[in-house]
Amino acid sequence: MGYLPIGEHGLIGDLRTVALVGTDGTIDWYCCPRFDAPSVFGSILDDEQGGAWELAADLPVRTKQFYVPDTNVLVTRFFADEGVAEVQDFMPIAEDDSLEADRHRLIRRVLCVRGELPFRVLVAPRFCYGAQPHTVHVGDGHATFTSADFALTLTSTVPLESDGRDVRSFFTLGEGEQAVFALDRAAEGIVPRSCALAEAEQAYGDTVRYWRRWLSASRYRGRWREMVHRSALTLKLLTYAPTGGIVAAPTTSLPEQIGGGRNWDYRYVWVRDAAFCVYALLRLGFTEEAEAFMSFLSEHVTLGRSQPSGPLQIMYGIDGRTEFPEQELTHLEGYRGSAPVRVGNAAAGQLQLDIYGALIDSIYLYNKWGKPISSERWDELCVLVEWVCDNWDQPDEGIWETRGGRKKFVYSRLMCWVAVERAMRVAIQRGLPADLARWREARDAIYREIMRHGWSPRLQAFIQHFDDDVLDASVLMMPLAKFVSPTDPKWLTTLDALAEGLVSDTLVYRYDPKLSPDGMQGEEGTFSICTFWYVEALARAGRVEEARRVFDNILSYANHVGLYAEEIGRSGEQIGNFPQAFTHLALISAAFNLDHALG
Repeated sequence: MGYLPIGEHGLIGDLRTVALVGTDGTIDWYCCPRFDAPSVFGSILDDEQGGAWELAADLPVRTKQFYVPDTNVLVTRFFADEGVAEVQDFMPIAEDDSLEADRHRLIRRVLCVRGELPFRVLVAPRFCYGAQPHTVHVGDGHATFTSADFALTLTSTVPLESDGRDVRSFFTLGEGEQAVFALDRAAEGIVPRSCALAEAEQAYGDTVRYWRRWLSASRYRGRWREMVHRSALTLKLLTYAPTGGIVAAPTTSLPEQIGGGRNWDYRYVWVRDAAFCVYALLRLGFTEEAEAFMSFLSEHVTLGRSQPSGPLQIMYGIDGRTEFPEQELTHLEGYRGSAPVRVGNAAAGQLQLDIYGALIDSIYLYNKWGKPISSERWDELCVLVEWVCDNWDQPDEGIWETRGGRKKFVYSRLMCWVAVERAMRVAIQRGLPADLARWREARDAIYREIMRHGWSPRLQAFIQHFDDDVLDASVLMMPLAKFVSPTDPKWLTTLDALAEGLVSDTLVYRYDPKLSPDGMQGEEGTFSICTFWYVEALARAGRVEEARRVFDNILSYANHVGLYAEEIGRSGEQIGNFPQAFTHLALISAAFNLDHALG
């Protein structure tokens, strides 16, 4: 089969799981019934053993992929001398806790727009990351794939044939004709149901209307509406509706360097990433999503002082679980040979102090723009703040989850300052009970320590960790978090030092692994969230035209449907897990603040 570039994909989903659809019409990543389930189609991680669903015109074609405007309905169009056709891919959005939600229906609707075109279909699931065998039973208009732990039913309006493992179909459509395929989870209580042409038409219309109705709540009317709204739609797709958790990305082990080993599983709820998502969605006016995440915290996150990593873990399962041991799937070669393929994430046990600032800042903003914080939630927040006051000066693994040993990272201390400072604001604004004298003492001590030990006289810049001379793009958050004035002389020289040391063609590296070993081999690309932070920092510093130039440039690196992976490689390609929530939430924030700066 071969591998498409990571960026040559669009995303569809049903708020429980997603599928990646390549520009060639192939679904090469799909986990069912939820984000963190084992893959059914995983050829993006092994083009021979991973499994895929191919659907394409069976002759030489040119393709174009795009979203139906203001929706997450994806269209892949095929252009040939003989005519034009398209595949409409979508997953209907069902009500919570309904049997339809459990069905996880994935619909592929093929329409011939002009002329006459032949098509080929290959449905080749490989259950449990390609490790579990299965059988196929073909009936009239349907096929059921059954493994030891899971089963799927494919229905079709055209004939199907099987070789005992996979299902194929070959058919021809004339102008105005269509065919429909639907893939459903087969489980107890879910009755197999065909997807006739009329039903597919109805489901298509309902799905389009759902996404347009949801997006209509956006308050954004700025210069970059299309990109901001695409980012909002993407963040919504990364939300697990039953609990309100937001995954960092819907994929695992897509490499930060082709052939390298920086491959991680991002299908979990990072407290930091999800909290920043809440901020971005609140800015747009989506208060229900913010409330759902707050409910996730209340219902699924137990605060306790006995954990080595503090009252919070850095990440949780989408159902709130706390354990997901990391393992390597040695039978998969990895994307373009980029082994290892990992599931689970050992970073769950790390100490990352910055998560407290990210979370409490999101609660502060929710209290300001959403609903007032409840008394019970305030008591929980006070537990967090008291722990931060006692532990902010510990070394930790930091925002980048380094595996090279704990250090006193400046960003971690910065966000501890944010945690205490934002909690003080809520207490004062609402008249809530708090040990303000103790909190103020801790806040001020953190500030002085950063100014004393987090500043390099030689570099004239704030640095990665205390008493060293290594740059780190995470300090771009300093003016964004209101720790320093955006025009403070120390900050302006920091901005210049970062531009000199970590910026390439306006794109920003997070740090230099050669100067700051992180316990991993290999290199990585520029980190897109850092580039968006750079835009905000420039705009706040009054360098508005420069900020706009950087913003316009990073927008040009989006893929064909406006999606971003974690990083951008040396030759401009999307690398890392895809799409990444961190990047899209930072795009929203940068657009808001740059709009404001431009007037």
